[in-house]
Amino acid sequence: MSILVGRDTRLVVQGITGREGEFHARQMQAYGTQIVAGTRFGKGGQRALDGTVPVFDTVREAVAETGANTSIIYVPAPAAPDAILEAVDAGIGLVVCITERIPALDMLRVMPVVREAGARLIGPNCPGLTSPGRAKVGIIPGSIHLEGSTGVVSRSGTLTYEVVQALTDAGIGQSTCVGIGGDPIIGTTHLDVLKLFAEDPETNAVVLIGEIGGAAEEEAAAWAADHLQGVPKAAFIAGRTAPEGKRMGHAGAIISGGSGTAAAKVAALEAAGFRVAETPGQIAELLREQGVQPARPGQVPAGVQ
Repeated sequence: MSILVGRDTRLVVQGITGREGEFHARQMQAYGTQIVAGTRFGKGGQRALDGTVPVFDTVREAVAETGANTSIIYVPAPAAPDAILEAVDAGIGLVVCITERIPALDMLRVMPVVREAGARLIGPNCPGLTSPGRAKVGIIPGSIHLEGSTGVVSRSGTLTYEVVQALTDAGIGQSTCVGIGGDPIIGTTHLDVLKLFAEDPETNAVVLIGEIGGAAEEEAAAWAADHLQGVPKAAFIAGRTAPEGKRMGHAGAIISGGSGTAAAKVAALEAAGFRVAETPGQIAELLREQGVQPARPGQVPAGVQ
C-alpha cells in the first residue's frame, strides 16, 4: 500500500511543454505513472510526450476530459501561486509544486484557499514523492527506490536521495517517500505525513529527515511519542554546525533567537523514541537495530529492469 500517490493516480502536468516539465514528465511516465494530461495556455489541442498525452489550455478542461485527480507544477515562480490556485479550483485533490523561490507572501495568500477547498499541497520547493513500484510524482530518481514498508518524509531533496539510496543498498524497501520542501511556508508538514504513515497498514517503520529552523520536527516528535510507540523510527537533522542567524540552504533553514536549533530537534526526537543518526548513511543501520528486515533476497530497485 502507499500514501498520497499510487496506481490510481491520474496526473496532469502543469507546464508540460516547458523544458523542465517535459523532461520530468518523461521520467515519470517511464516509471509507470499515469500521466493523463498536460496544460499550457495557448497550446490546447496539441499532444505532448510523443503524442501520448493531450495538452489543454486549463486544468479545469483537463480534469473534465481525463478525470485527472493529481497535479504537478513545473512553471516559473511568478506564475506558480496562480497555478496552484487553478489546480485547486479545478477540483484537484493533491497538488505537488516543484517550483522554488516563490515569495512567502504569495504562499500566505495561497494556503488558506488550498485548505478551504479541502485539497492537499506538497511543496513548494520540493522534490515530490514516490510510492515505489506504483507512481512517481516529482523529480526523485526512480532508480534509487526499492518496494517495501518504510515510510520516508524529508525537508531536503538531496538528503532524500541520499537516505533512500542507502536504504535500498541495505535492502530496506520504502512504502512512500515524501519530500515536503524546505520553504518557511509549505502545504504539508512532517506531522501531516507521519499521520498518514500511521494510518497505512503497510508502512511499518518511518524515517524523518529534518534540518535547522522552525519547530516542525519537534511538533512531529511530540505526536509520534504518543502515536508511533513500538514503530521503528530513525531520523537525521541537517545543519548541526550552522551559526545562528545564517540561512543554510533552504529558506526555512535558519536559527533565530535560539529557536530551531539542531540540538533541540535531536533532543525532541530522541525523547519520542527516534534513533537519531549522526550521518545519513547510518539510517539503515539504526532501523536494522530496531528489527527492520531487508526486503526478500534478489529484489531489485523498483523501476530497474
